[in-house]
Amino acid sequence: MKLFLDTSSLIKLYYKEEDTSDLDKIFINYTITTIFLSEISKVEFFSAVYKKARTKTLTSKNADDIIISFSEDEKKYQFIPLNDKIVSLSQKLIKKYGLAGLRSLDALQLASAISIKSSLDIALTSDILLKKFLIDESIKCNI
Repeated sequence: MKLFLDTSSLIKLYYKEEDTSDLDKIFINYTITTIFLSEISKVEFFSAVYKKARTKTLTSKNADDIIISFSEDEKKYQFIPLNDKIVSLSQKLIKKYGLAGLRSLDALQLASAISIKSSLDIALTSDILLKKFLIDESIKCNI
């Protein structure tokens, strides 16, 4: 199975959250051959982890350890490069969905997923609004 994970789902591979068990079930029940990530996930992941440390959900040491683990795992992921095509598509998506709430980084995530749609089995996100837009773009979000 080929997965696209946005950052809200990616973080669950490193930090247990309320709905982490849903993601765990996919990894238990399916053979995952490829995990696609938008290149912006590298930045969003660091930001999300250090926000948890800033808000005292994690210790600074735990945050550093999670970042080290992610950095060591980067070779396991297939990153979708942030290029002119993705930026242009993101702009079109904001024009299409901006009034419905699509924001800049989610537009880049959505454009990244769309760019590999033909190679993708499922996209996973914990962001309800992003999930709606993925489904609107005919990207499967449920097993």
